[in-house]
Amino acid sequence: MLRLTWVQPEDLLGHEIRQARQDGREPGAVEARWRAAGGADAPDRAGASPDRASRYLRRLAEDLLDELADLPSRLDEPTDLEAIRALCPQWPSYGCAPAGTDRSASRDPDGALPTRVPHTQPRAGVPQGGTLPARVSAPAPRAYQAAWLGRAVGCLLGKPVEKLPLHAIRELARATGNWPLNHYFTARGVPAALLAAHPWNRRSAASSLAENIDGMPEDDDLNYPLLGLLLLQRHGRGFTTSDVAALWLDELPAGRTFTAERVAYRNLLTGVEPPHTARHRNPFREWIGALIRADVHGWTNPGDPAAAAEQAHRDATLTHTANGVYAAMFTAAVIATAAGGTRDVHACLRAGLTVIPPRSRLARAVDRAIRLARTHEDFETVVDELHRTHSPTHHWVHAVPNTALIAAALTHADGDFTGSVCRAVSGGWDTDSNGATAGSVAGLLAGDPGALPDRWTAPLKNRLATSVGGFDGTDFDTLAHLTHLEATRP
Repeated sequence: MLRLTWVQPEDLLGHEIRQARQDGREPGAVEARWRAAGGADAPDRAGASPDRASRYLRRLAEDLLDELADLPSRLDEPTDLEAIRALCPQWPSYGCAPAGTDRSASRDPDGALPTRVPHTQPRAGVPQGGTLPARVSAPAPRAYQAAWLGRAVGCLLGKPVEKLPLHAIRELARATGNWPLNHYFTARGVPAALLAAHPWNRRSAASSLAENIDGMPEDDDLNYPLLGLLLLQRHGRGFTTSDVAALWLDELPAGRTFTAERVAYRNLLTGVEPPHTARHRNPFREWIGALIRADVHGWTNPGDPAAAAEQAHRDATLTHTANGVYAAMFTAAVIATAAGGTRDVHACLRAGLTVIPPRSRLARAVDRAIRLARTHEDFETVVDELHRTHSPTHHWVHAVPNTALIAAALTHADGDFTGSVCRAVSGGWDTDSNGATAGSVAGLLAGDPGALPDRWTAPLKNRLATSVGGFDGTDFDTLAHLTHLEATRP
């Protein structure tokens, strides 16, 4: 029996009940009716429960999903771009990016961290959330190559431990002397009992453990940047959300989508039009999917966080709302600032916060995570505190805790490449996506593929696998060249 994940109504309802509580709606009456009818919780870590529900429960789940969608929210967290901008008092000027300090001389070739000084105040000469009125040119193709490689490395590092609980990640790494995390995971030397208790991600282990990496395997965290390139090649920066939808139907196999993207894809096939695709029976609309699509929008708007955020918004609203959209806008703005030549990761993160509502759940979570990372020398302490705050109420793929973890990792590592990807993955939750985004930012800050330690990049063999048409086996320098072309297009 095929149990297609992320679309069964009886499994979606539990996620929607939790989402309702998070976004300011009161689902108690709906939940009581579901429980009284014998409805179960949503699957904890997988996308589908093992058994099909009765016809009655399935129809009830569909009705209750629609009823929950109609409940009013008490929170002021809009999805409309103009409403978002109205809530952002420090929205950056077009063509401007916060200035930063050059950190190029602060690393040794292997990415070792210097003595870390917490940045509790804005850097000199940089108004917090402010901008300097200077347009910048796109970085050289080699900087984009470092960003693509960084994204791949971080994703690959996190793939074998995706879905594992935090304590399991730590135990598996410690068993091979790889803690604090400093290189790819391996099964060699791990006691059999530990592997039995915490098996690697079954889809990823065969191509992502140190002993069997042979190029970059396919992953949605790399598929979406490739689709982003295709989007810009075909439609330019003036693309619409409907253009994103049409591209997916043409180029993205449905089986390569997950969570909010799979629901939106299903909605398209049943005649639901954007942006309603993001909300119709889609309890994953504040999860991490839009964030992992944001890199290209930042890469191709160097020094212009506002334009990057607006571009990411048009992409994200096919599948996401509110904080799911904010996560994409934040990430795009961070990356655009780095692409503009800012070498200070803290200035990049400040730029990201200027394009999301400061009272939103995402902004508060990111701000707190950055403060924790500035305060504690031990990153495990930071991670433990983040998990105490978010794990009881959020799914491990939700955008709020994962974006907070990415920001904490980049802050604590001071933007260093190895430190950033290892901290992001070692913090758990959506390990491959968090590692990918942290790697993209840190790779771009490094500015050149030669600045990334060879132990990370050599196993990639300068190629990636993908089901996105025309890109399978493409090398990273070609991707860098294509990205540079889009960044410099008039």
